[in-house]
Amino acid sequence: MPFRIVSGDITKLHVDAIVNAANTSLLGGGGVDGAIHRAAGPRLLEECRTLNGCRTGEAKVTQGYDLPAKYVIHTVGPIWQGGHRGEEELLRSAYRNSLLLAREKHCESVAFPMISAGVYGYPKEQALEVAVSTIRAFLDEEENDMEVLLVIFDRGSFRFDVHLYSEISGYIRNTYDEEKERGSILGDAAKTVAFGGVSGSRRSIFARSKKEAIDSCEMECSAMPELMAAAAAPNDLKAALENLDESFSQSLLRLIDSKGMKDSECYKKANIDRKLFSKIRSDVNYRPSKQTVLAFAVALELDLSETEAFLKKAGFALSHSNKADVIVEYFIANRNYDMYSINQALFAFDQNLLGA
Repeated sequence: MPFRIVSGDITKLHVDAIVNAANTSLLGGGGVDGAIHRAAGPRLLEECRTLNGCRTGEAKVTQGYDLPAKYVIHTVGPIWQGGHRGEEELLRSAYRNSLLLAREKHCESVAFPMISAGVYGYPKEQALEVAVSTIRAFLDEEENDMEVLLVIFDRGSFRFDVHLYSEISGYIRNTYDEEKERGSILGDAAKTVAFGGVSGSRRSIFARSKKEAIDSCEMECSAMPELMAAAAAPNDLKAALENLDESFSQSLLRLIDSKGMKDSECYKKANIDRKLFSKIRSDVNYRPSKQTVLAFAVALELDLSETEAFLKKAGFALSHSNKADVIVEYFIANRNYDMYSINQALFAFDQNLLGA
């Protein structure tokens, strides 16, 4: 099932379990630990007193009490001491042991805070890398089928790769500038066609015969072949309906087979829920969201032209006026098909993530 980075208050999430970044006493503290204890009520502290604390890197579970979550999984992250005293190994262990406890309790969904990235001083960018890589490794294992959320309480505390952020920002700016320039050129061409090519003329293309309009387009706007195609296209709806192309579902399944992938390999790589994939597979007319289509395009490692063709199967197209589309295009153009990196970038730019 999918892994997502979200912003918000972990104590308000309706998931099977939330993870508490606790201290070794398990008796409450500041930050997310204190917030969880306040939201869960005094019975949480009463149960925690029976657990006899928890060692760094390990995890223990209690009921959720007044929280929307059924369970609270308490884990203790390491205090940063320069990175040479086993901090990374202990932090990975905290995530891993929490996930194993969630699986033991048959949880289908679990939400994590950024462990050790607050008062414990773990550098935020490194803490994020450990969280993402540990969670994804767990979810890549065949037997682990759950939804995992990484909850960022304050977007300002999110640390994304500075160099990559700069590169993507530049790509977005360049794309917008090129699109603006292209739009200006096409806009002038469209005006020429629409108003007959004579300055101040009110004689519109729509007042002419189809042949005159096409001739005018050919002479005055060779840069707009799609307009000529539209004018000359047959208007026989029945014929068009009889020649419909394959659906999104059919195209997806064909591409999975052509890539030699297993279904499970594809939907996991796409960050797509197994139940959603089953719906797509069983319904030839399934209408996906644009994020779902792009997620599968990334999982199938399609190039830009293949991605455009795939999007058209579901009635979509990449748009240079859409920041999320430009970000995904950047990764595909650079043949970087790491879904987790793409979603981190989308989160950093405050865009909807791929997958479901």
